[in-house]
Amino acid sequence: MSSAPSGRSGGRGRGGRGGRGGRKGGRKPENKDVWVPITKLGRLVQDAKIKKLEEIYLYSLPVKEYQIIDEFLPTSKLKDEVMSIMPVQKQTSAGQRTRFKAFIVVGDSDGHVGLGVKCSKEVATAIRAAIALAKLSVVPVRRGYWGNKIGKPHTVPCKVTGKCGSVRVRLVPAPKGSGVIAARTPKKLLHMAGLEDVYTSAKGCTKTLGNFVKATFEAIAQTFSFLSPELWKDHRLPILPALDK
Repeated sequence: MSSAPSGRSGGRGRGGRGGRGGRKGGRKPENKDVWVPITKLGRLVQDAKIKKLEEIYLYSLPVKEYQIIDEFLPTSKLKDEVMSIMPVQKQTSAGQRTRFKAFIVVGDSDGHVGLGVKCSKEVATAIRAAIALAKLSVVPVRRGYWGNKIGKPHTVPCKVTGKCGSVRVRLVPAPKGSGVIAARTPKKLLHMAGLEDVYTSAKGCTKTLGNFVKATFEAIAQTFSFLSPELWKDHRLPILPALDK
């Protein structure tokens, strides 16, 4: 009588190498570089139905995916800069837990600027997440003139103020050729916003860099909240064909 083949010799048993015969390929690795939008706005941008970033601002559409900003402002235009990386600690029962807080500013030096703040266990992770948050918070910057309207807009259209904590930052229009008269921290932010000539005034504990940056960013964002005479007319917004569904 012939003996039954054992699992080691290649029979049908469950033993031997490979168990029940594993699949050769398995799950294929996904391509992480391909953006698959998960919001309606993301799908409209990917299908090129919304062609300008200003259309998103005009209809006050919330941006939930940073890839939308990448579509309109690629990396070649949008520059990022690390303003500060500071360690923060939390007292726990096991001792102190240290994490790192990153302040990142992004801008194209042509009317768009954003600020991102993120805390993480590792510096690289905090910077990467803060850049994504900064892109989500990109706001348009309204520029104007000091005196006669000659050439391109070069300064803020009016006096604007931003505040955060005890810090108050005021931006004042300046004549052409004055440059950005500011401390080192707001100067970087104003240059990335595309403002060439500005006077600044700051009050409070400006040594707290996080509040100083946030107050400056709020002041820049306030430039579109002031209604100057040319904006007094009633402008009827047309229905965007891509949103009329």
